[in-house]
Amino acid sequence: MTDLYHFIGDDLSVSPTGDVQQVEGLDQTSQRLLRRLLTNPGDYIWHPNYGAGLGKKIGTLLDIPALTGLIRSQIFLEAAVARTPAPVITVQGIANGLSVRIQYYDGSTGKLASLAFDVNR
Repeated sequence: MTDLYHFIGDDLSVSPTGDVQQVEGLDQTSQRLLRRLLTNPGDYIWHPNYGAGLGKKIGTLLDIPALTGLIRSQIFLEAAVARTPAPVITVQGIANGLSVRIQYYDGSTGKLASLAFDVNR
């Protein structure tokens, strides 16, 4: 399945021909992971359990092991993330937020991929 090229927080991207750009491969997986991790449960009406809601964790006492487990459980819901070798997930508290680094293997290509992002107030 092909998605539109749209990273959370940005506008849709336009292709060189002026059409709405589509995304595949590792960029598609990155988009899906970010959307899943940053979406609050209950925000999608037809999928009330979708999302990790990392943004809602900011301003609370950060339980790093619990956040790491939450991220792991959510990324495994995406078929493109291989379960073995296990993803390496690093979560750190930063000023007014948290920093997340994920290294995982792509389930279809077997290539090592990484995703890094910060969540701030």
